[in-house]
Amino acid sequence: MAFRMTNKAYLVLLALSERARHGYGIVQTVLDLSEGEVRLGAGTLYGLLDRMLTAGLIAEAGQEVVDGRLRRYYRMTEEGGAAAAAETARLTALANRAGRMLGGPALGGAS
Repeated sequence: MAFRMTNKAYLVLLALSERARHGYGIVQTVLDLSEGEVRLGAGTLYGLLDRMLTAGLIAEAGQEVVDGRLRRYYRMTEEGGAAAAAETARLTALANRAGRMLGGPALGGAS
């Protein structure tokens, strides 16, 4: 079964595009990227991370104990980078089509 790219999965990939992060770091980065619109609960985040690991979009990048709690770090893989780039292109094309339909300009200079 192919991985289904959701808005939350896309935001997680973007959060991991800069560097490896642990769960709370991912949650905070997604919150920032979405300007507060997307809040990931623990169950949602870790379920999504498990599916993304299985799909090869992310990989574990180590762990450490902080204040007696284990922090697992995740990083985006090459496949994850390609999937994020493909989703970005898809969303850009969609926004360009929407802009044309609504009589506005295309994004990114594309027409």
